[in-house]
Amino acid sequence: MELKSSSSTNSILEQLRHGFARFELVSSPTSSVSDPISSPSLPASFLGATQGNSHVFFARIGSSMNRSPAAKKVEQYAVDRVTGDGRCLFRALVKGMAFNKGLTINPRTERDDADELRMAVKEVICNDPNEREKYKEALVAITVDEPLKRYCQRIGRHDFWGGESELLVLSKLCKQPIIVYIPEHEHGRGGYGSGFIPIAEYGAEFRGGWGKGNKNKSVVRLLYSGRNHYDLLR
Repeated sequence: MELKSSSSTNSILEQLRHGFARFELVSSPTSSVSDPISSPSLPASFLGATQGNSHVFFARIGSSMNRSPAAKKVEQYAVDRVTGDGRCLFRALVKGMAFNKGLTINPRTERDDADELRMAVKEVICNDPNEREKYKEALVAITVDEPLKRYCQRIGRHDFWGGESELLVLSKLCKQPIIVYIPEHEHGRGGYGSGFIPIAEYGAEFRGGWGKGNKNKSVVRLLYSGRNHYDLLR
């Protein structure tokens, strides 16, 4: 069984890697999956595999933007710039969670805590098979792009770039709601607006709080822009 090789497939994988697409798993091929033109209401991109002369589709991939309840709604925030050293996703999360608690952290603590978040993902995905089962969506997103063994080698490096898979893990591991935005002018609809548009949400189930007291938990808002870079919105 081998993956379809085409420029469209590469484009899909690129969207998955950077958090612009999400999986919708399907148990078996259907006409709506194998022929998106016949179902215009469905996302038009699919990832499949070939087996003999037939296609076996194992996932339907659609834009997170289309699924966000606040999609295409422009919002206004201040941008808190994050160091672009490969840790930017993890740094932004650390700064955001600290900000929501009314805390400020120095650059060294930010870096060290960012590395701890990255290693926490490695622990549950690579080092503990029982824990890994709790993050199946992230596991699928990882292994569609590369073997798990290679991923586990890469994530151990301090300059590992986080994205969709790590957000799926950390939102659940930290019980933290996270929303990812893009700049309004990068939305593709023209214009040079200065606002931000939500494209994906993770950990929405934790907005109402968790555990004793059930306090509402503040969202961490991340800005994805440029080439694989995350900043914090506040």
